[in-house]
Amino acid sequence: MKKYIGIEDVNDLQELVSEALQLKKENSALSLGKGKTLGMLFFNPSLRTRLSTEKAAKLLGMDVMVMNADKDGWALEFEDGAIMNSNKAEHIKEAAGVLSQYCDIIAVRAFPGLENREKDEADQVFLGFTKYATVPVVNLESATGHPLQALTDAMTITEMSTKKRPKVVLTWAPHPRALPQSVPNSLVEYMQKMDVDLVITNPEGYDLSKDVRKDTPVYHDQEKALKDADFVYVKNWSSYEHYGKILSENPAWTVDNKKLGLTNDAKVMHCLPVRRNVVIADEVLDGENSVVIQQAGNRTFAAQAVLKRILENNK
Repeated sequence: MKKYIGIEDVNDLQELVSEALQLKKENSALSLGKGKTLGMLFFNPSLRTRLSTEKAAKLLGMDVMVMNADKDGWALEFEDGAIMNSNKAEHIKEAAGVLSQYCDIIAVRAFPGLENREKDEADQVFLGFTKYATVPVVNLESATGHPLQALTDAMTITEMSTKKRPKVVLTWAPHPRALPQSVPNSLVEYMQKMDVDLVITNPEGYDLSKDVRKDTPVYHDQEKALKDADFVYVKNWSSYEHYGKILSENPAWTVDNKKLGLTNDAKVMHCLPVRRNVVIADEVLDGENSVVIQQAGNRTFAAQAVLKRILENNK
């Protein structure tokens, strides 16, 4: 693995999942990354991604440098050929080039603006680093995807499944803020590579991009979709068609015990943070079907597996 931008960088998803699970089983420090440095740049807040990736790097023997780029660094210009007479003090060409001198791997997190779909899909911030860095780049969540979370989800489903081909339901849930499609996009892309029965359910107006969902069935009837589910992945996203808009905050889509009763005693997943009693009811989050804490714990070993492969490829 030369870099980790998205599903296109994973040639053997099930092998990568198995490697992550083995790393979790061993849960021991390695020396592969000794003398190497991971640089993490955050243009947006993070808890699980930041801490789990830092721990993963340290388990491999790496040193870690972390920077809140939106607060601590110079304002960056990403447009090629720009006349830099505004508030932008440094161009991505120099920033990425310099960071490549300090770091052996660069990891970047940058959310979408959710105002201009074309601009967000261009993923200007994240792809600016991939274009101008001379070392491998890792996606800690971009405007369009969250592949480390999706690998974690694939790992969690593999680890907890009791049948060969489980039914996985990705269900939209209400939220007071407009959220990106990054997590659901990557989840769908990764599940399409696994031996699962994937179903998406969301209200009218919330269908994900056709390029992402492809032939995956989409139900606008949540109760119908949840029938016989083995895993229920709960996540809000704003409208793709009416880009970045909140079209509904319908509490009928909140996942509670009544909804859970429609499933095959399903495990309930969420990437966190989660708004209790808006997205998922307390009775579910505090119940035995919730695996959100175990899922979050797997973030470390998914990141470790990715970093390990990159280090092995760049010896």
